[in-house]
Amino acid sequence: MRIEPSYTGLTPEARGSRPAAQPLAVIDIGSNSGRVIVVRLTGVGHLEILSDARVPLRLMHDVDTFGSLSTASEQRTLAALHDFIAVAAGSGARRTIALATAAVREASNSAEFVGRLRRRTGLDIRVIDGDEEARLAFSGAVNGLPIENGVLLDVGGGSLEMARFRNRRAVQSWTLPLGSLRVTDRFLGSDPPKSSEINALQEHVTQTLRSSGAAGLRDDESLVGTGGTIRNLAKMHRATVVYPIPRLHGYTLARKGIRDLVAKIVSRPLSRRSTLPGLSSDRADTICGGALVVQAAFEALGASELVVSGQGLREGVAYEEFAHTMPTTAAVRRASLAAIASRFTSWDGERARRRTRLALELWDAMRPGAEGEIREALEHAATILDVGRTVDYYRRWEHAAEIVVSADLHGFSHRSIALIAGLIVRAGNRRPSLEPYSALVEARERRSVSRAAVLLALADEVERRIPKGKPVSVQSQTGRGGVILAVPVPHDWEPVEIAGRFQRVFGRELLIQPTNGSNIREPLSLR
Repeated sequence: MRIEPSYTGLTPEARGSRPAAQPLAVIDIGSNSGRVIVVRLTGVGHLEILSDARVPLRLMHDVDTFGSLSTASEQRTLAALHDFIAVAAGSGARRTIALATAAVREASNSAEFVGRLRRRTGLDIRVIDGDEEARLAFSGAVNGLPIENGVLLDVGGGSLEMARFRNRRAVQSWTLPLGSLRVTDRFLGSDPPKSSEINALQEHVTQTLRSSGAAGLRDDESLVGTGGTIRNLAKMHRATVVYPIPRLHGYTLARKGIRDLVAKIVSRPLSRRSTLPGLSSDRADTICGGALVVQAAFEALGASELVVSGQGLREGVAYEEFAHTMPTTAAVRRASLAAIASRFTSWDGERARRRTRLALELWDAMRPGAEGEIREALEHAATILDVGRTVDYYRRWEHAAEIVVSADLHGFSHRSIALIAGLIVRAGNRRPSLEPYSALVEARERRSVSRAAVLLALADEVERRIPKGKPVSVQSQTGRGGVILAVPVPHDWEPVEIAGRFQRVFGRELLIQPTNGSNIREPLSLR
């Protein structure tokens, strides 16, 4: 995780000082399916999904077979567009943008097809070229991931879009005829596919990538994947492991995981393949082709893992329409935390900022020797904690942790989310195990997480004893075997339970000295 300078809670901009943009609908007439999303950009720059819908279209079958789009395809597309218009209206969209990609772009009757759809729906449908498709996919996919440099793969039904990016800016793009429907129709005639068919398809992908001039990954680059094929592969892989984060955005597929999953998929006939957990039923007949494209690209680029993005072309369109430039990862995290927090009536910005300041002062005073990654997790945990009170005050810690792992937080890796959630739940109860997060939090880090959790619990206890509007700060002094903390509370407060936890994780006795804002009055005197 990249460590940014500390902040004491959310900035004024991140607390929503700007009005949210009006809802926007984006329709994507893809080669395999049609989709619509309705979104709005919140006042803090977080893209919020209001509604969505998907309809299988299979347009690339027509283009590959006949070179043009059939009347049946037009009727399917028209029905889908009418449904998407209803979804947009029902969600309050003020504007609708409709785009068509590879299949419509390549069809010999593209102009006539689009013209009839325009007349019958009133939509201003725009057919975009491959470069624009790759650029928009990049804008959507990378925005919410904590990745600076890499290559994006977007496997559609008709084409594979790729974009190389540096410092979160696209520097090169490719559109290649390697979509899942296209390669399935061309290479995979048997069910299940024969070894010769599999080899021919993968060799074709390798040669196409080589001819494109797309270089392999550099040491500082990551492979990012988006699109329905890649998201389905991620769902299928996640169904085979015990994993603490329910969302796909940010999920990581390792090289061995891809190889094992592809081997399982291509070894089964359609009747058995369609029952694999995580696989959408309408993708069962094309997932072999798409999976083999992903595996071949994985190998050709020399990737060790692939990070899945839950966003893509449609979100990229929205970001550009809202004139939202690619932010830094730190800005994405702040905006995302603010957007989630604002949904909960129990979240109090002043309390969050005070608690965050106290927690970080305690951390820096104790210097427990852990990485800055733990410190940043403590910062975010202190900021978001109060959302749990909206659900149930007495189980606020557990609910806050559940919200963290389930919410659409952007800019965080799954490991970062696990650290934040584990820290919160550990702070609220001295006994819960961090085992649910063991896939992402290593055993050697759990002591540091436990220490940070005690400091979060202590910061929360101190903060809620100080009237609003009063300054908060702690001072510390250490000696043999103990720590004295001067805290701005006006009475003799003895946090017995937290002091016991403190001694267990730090190996030192904790004494609290009320100061009401003054300095430590006495030298430390502990056994």
